[in-house]
Amino acid sequence: MDAASIGQRIVVRYVVGGTGPSGGPAMSDAIGRVRAVDETSVTLERRDGRTQVVAFSDFVTWKAVPDRPLRRRRAVDVSADELTRITSLGWPAIESVHLGDWELRTSRRFTGRANSVAVHGDPGLPLDEALGRVREFYASRDVPALAQVVVGSTAERGIRAVGWVPMVGYHGGAVVQVADLEPAYAADPTARIAPTADDDWLVNYGRVNDPAAARAVLEGPATVGFVSIGSPAVAIGRVVVTGEWAGIACVEVAPDHRRQGLARRIVETSLAWAVEHGADKAYLQTMRTNHAALALYEPYGFVDHHDYLYLEPGTTASAQ
Repeated sequence: MDAASIGQRIVVRYVVGGTGPSGGPAMSDAIGRVRAVDETSVTLERRDGRTQVVAFSDFVTWKAVPDRPLRRRRAVDVSADELTRITSLGWPAIESVHLGDWELRTSRRFTGRANSVAVHGDPGLPLDEALGRVREFYASRDVPALAQVVVGSTAERGIRAVGWVPMVGYHGGAVVQVADLEPAYAADPTARIAPTADDDWLVNYGRVNDPAAARAVLEGPATVGFVSIGSPAVAIGRVVVTGEWAGIACVEVAPDHRRQGLARRIVETSLAWAVEHGADKAYLQTMRTNHAALALYEPYGFVDHHDYLYLEPGTTASAQ
């Protein structure tokens, strides 16, 4: 590498010191545009504008990566209603019934997203009547009626006005973040990506009372990967691709293996897989109070798109 490389985008794998999970040297990856080269190191400018200096003595391998192609749309330009539809496709319910544009979802109580009505667009009925249909649907399945609404939307205001209130026990809201993807990411060579969630993966995920229901939702999309590092797994994640969008979720690291960069390696591997499968934008959903998760994703360009919460019928809600 010499001065002729200045301006080129590259990915570098380099040694960071210490021992990695496999027993060999610990390594990391850097992607950016070459801004300076001297006899001992290269300076890369990352996508977020920060620079990183990597010494040639630490290089393991490097390669050029192409510039990003022109995008069809920026991630932040997609409406909240459209993104709600996209995220629902990435976390599909076992049973899904449409009421106009709304989607009524049930999945034997596995997660709120898969057991609530996704409120977007027009239900095709007056609001009171539509909400009555929602209550009937969930009552017939012995599941509490919940509405997932975009915070600050006309739908939220309308549903609250007829007596629906934030779900009891639900503290704070969730945030949906989005990012435009780079054309290449450095996947961890020790990571495994499987098309199904095995028992080891589910144990690390943890929030599973009904494994069959969990697998039905998690494995539902046509293009989905279950990422894991270690054997048995000590870090996991899930990535789904729906058209031009990738969804990143379920990033978990075993308590005894935290603060070793494993979550970052799961995210990087997930993004690399997503790009390989045609995605140029990504979303994630997490609690607004999950500061560790928000900090994990920030270096990859994720920014807030919208917040959502769950509403349920209050004591004054119409029973129509």
